[in-house]
Amino acid sequence: MTYILIQGIVVGSLYALIAIGPSLVYGLMGVLDVASAAALTLGAYLLLVVFQASGSVLPGVVVALVLAGAVGWIFQRSLYVPILDRGPIVTLITSIGVYICADELFRLVFGPLQQSLGIQIAIPSLHIAGTEVTGINLLIIVIGIGLLLLTWLVLTRTRYGVVWRAVAQDRDIASAVGIDSRKVIGGVFVIGYALSALAGILYALKYDSVIPTMGDVPAYKMLAIIILGGLGSPLGTIAAAFLIGLVETAVVAEFGFVVPRDAIAFAALVLVLLVRPQGLIPSRVVRA
Repeated sequence: MTYILIQGIVVGSLYALIAIGPSLVYGLMGVLDVASAAALTLGAYLLLVVFQASGSVLPGVVVALVLAGAVGWIFQRSLYVPILDRGPIVTLITSIGVYICADELFRLVFGPLQQSLGIQIAIPSLHIAGTEVTGINLLIIVIGIGLLLLTWLVLTRTRYGVVWRAVAQDRDIASAVGIDSRKVIGGVFVIGYALSALAGILYALKYDSVIPTMGDVPAYKMLAIIILGGLGSPLGTIAAAFLIGLVETAVVAEFGFVVPRDAIAFAALVLVLLVRPQGLIPSRVVRA
């Protein structure tokens, strides 16, 4: 049971880091940003390239977070803003197309084969209730839970959280009272893409693997998590991410490979929505 709990928290932390940004974006713009999953792969490759050039992990992490955030801002300004009035289907299809293009670009630039990072994390393992927790898993838990707690505090206890809710409810009225909606939306994209890149870095460190298609599965699981948590609900997204992580870990531990791991998220989505169609924690934002 301890093993399932720990592994579930590790997996849930990675899922939450990937999904929290797109959830915030949906709350602001009503857009499901599938393209943000490309930042996961981008973060992992930037870490690989900078580490090979410098021999140090920290510069790679910094470069990955900064460039991924910049990509998020560019996508927001050049991709979504011009087509926002075309409706949610157009923006969703566009984001999927951008993700596919990014996938192929990674394949062309870095090659189609899996690459190893070769990075050793100097964090000692910890034993909890007879279960060994490796250094990288400890790192993921600390970073994941720490950043998600920080996100919750910012959204619920700071002026930025009030501003985010105001823009999400009605951008026009928010602008009329002096809130710069463009800066709020741009900031959310920067933060979301940086968190997704961080998830890619942690994923690559955990499995010592980088491959162009590493964002494919997280991309569709991200959608399931956002819907399960309640569209536009950041706290619901976090809860859904940890729920999916725990359920996946428990099912795999119990049934092995009889049940496909990557199908569990959608099975959980269907079961929960049959009972609670609004999601785990529905967004309190009501669009005007």
